Amino acid sequence: MTDLSFTALVWLTYRLGASFGFSLPLILLIWANVKKEFSIVRLLSIYFKISSLIIISILLLTGSRPIGYLTSFISPLLILISVWFWSDLNEELRELSNGKALSFTVKLWRWIISFFSCLYSILTFTSLSCMKEITGQYCGAWMSAPQRFHLILNNLFNFLFGANWTEPIAAFIGYVALIVYLIGILQILLIKIPKQGRIAGGF
Repeated sequence: MTDLSFTALVWLTYRLGASFGFSLPLILLIWANVKKEFSIVRLLSIYFKISSLIIISILLLTGSRPIGYLTSFISPLLILISVWFWSDLNEELRELSNGKALSFTVKLWRWIISFFSCLYSILTFTSLSCMKEITGQYCGAWMSAPQRFHLILNNLFNFLFGANWTEPIAAFIGYVALIVYLIGILQILLIKIPKQGRIAGGF
């Protein structure tokens, strides 16, 4: 695959992620809150907490931090687990009628985001070598979207506060957010799951 075609594929992946990984679940979360479908609200709340690792990865890649390639690879795997792991949510979603637009859309979205996570993990696997050699063949493709995101944030930051949003700032915030994220994951693995198993409860 040529560099140009791979870059186009990466950009397509980011656009699909923005559509099915952020915009659609956000709409579904608002919709579920209005309809008071609390099982869907819990599922999507868990999803957004777990998927925040993608934003952290973008911040780290903006600052040219190699660990961003690793977190980019791990994030879709965690997303895939998060939408299927909880047995109580699986049971409650199965009981929802497919005749209702909200429940049908959420069930369809869960399969779509699962397929996307598999695709994204396969693509990001090819970037793991960039942790050692950031100037590798396909490394620049993964940097292009975060750099574009950085320019947007910089313009917004400059407009609102009259200051620059620099790459070191992005990397620093990325590292801080990653530490907080890891603490949350450890709490789930060491406290919540041993105590409650696969029951999401009031997650």
